[in-house]
Amino acid sequence: MRPTIYHNPECGTSRNVLGILRESGEDPEIVLYLERGWQREQLARLLDDLTLKPSDVLRVAKSPAEELGLTDPDITEGELFEAMLQHPILVNRPIVVTKKGTALCRPSEKVFALLDNPPASFTKEDGDTVTSG
Repeated sequence: MRPTIYHNPECGTSRNVLGILRESGEDPEIVLYLERGWQREQLARLLDDLTLKPSDVLRVAKSPAEELGLTDPDITEGELFEAMLQHPILVNRPIVVTKKGTALCRPSEKVFALLDNPPASFTKEDGDTVTSG
């Protein structure tokens, strides 16, 4: 199974995760979800695989979440889900799917657990080095 990364190239964490995937020898399928948008079944399956609710993956920083009223404590999970379909930026990233599972890889080193051959270490864009052990 080829790994899949739901990727935003403008995000440093997402770029680091993609780098870790590639350094591990993987050639991941890169889904630019901000351009493609989310399909209802696709997003529902990812959330199910993550065992998370929409509120668990809601991106508030650098997104329209607050202006859309999505941080209101009375907002329902269903309303959040529908908003995420309309505004893909509301879903935090990167999400990675491999044969070992699915994870929201924040921080980026969470991806190590999804890899058969993770690199021993990886130097992130900010200069920090993370290890797989």
